[in-house]
Amino acid sequence: MFSVKICGLANYDDALAALEAGADYLGFVTYAKSPRGIDAKALRAICEKLPSGARKVGVFVNASRATVETVACDCGLTAIQLHGDEASGEFQAMPLPLWRAVRLSDRLCRPPADQWPAEYYVVDAAPAGVYGGAGRTADWSAAAEFARRHATLLAGGLTPENVIEAVSAVRPAGVDVASGVEAAPGHKDRARVRAFIARARAAARKAGLE
Repeated sequence: MFSVKICGLANYDDALAALEAGADYLGFVTYAKSPRGIDAKALRAICEKLPSGARKVGVFVNASRATVETVACDCGLTAIQLHGDEASGEFQAMPLPLWRAVRLSDRLCRPPADQWPAEYYVVDAAPAGVYGGAGRTADWSAAAEFARRHATLLAGGLTPENVIEAVSAVRPAGVDVASGVEAAPGHKDRARVRAFIARARAAARKAGLE
């Protein structure tokens, strides 16, 4: 089933609005250096207020396994997404579904997908040292090739204006957007969130992905 993740949510009202607009997953960035970053206390407060059944993904950058598992448990996360330079050996056999952010360059996947058994691979296009939300568009041709072999969420530079073309070109298992639906970093433009979700789903239906 095709999935839509609205990421970089930093407050309860935006998270609830994304859920009500039809988002399958709500993404929360725990990386303090991100303009969309929130700490574990704030994340827990948001998660406790969301309706039961809301699927919440915590995005972590270079955090220890112990930290990741503690936050995931305290906040009732549905899945964890690793977006940094973590060592794969530290994160084997996680208690929750693991998502792994990857970059594609010269048709190579970094980090290598075969080192990271994951429920989803989030194909992003942020430059080295930047961990998501950079607004840079991924190489859709390379992403399409990758998506034929792996369960892929396409991220990187997606907007309501280009998501139809992106889904048609890549045929991913889903899409993941943060900066492309913002009024300002950490604050969503709810009209853009609704438009993004509606257009992504329309494209998925046309492509036979739903």
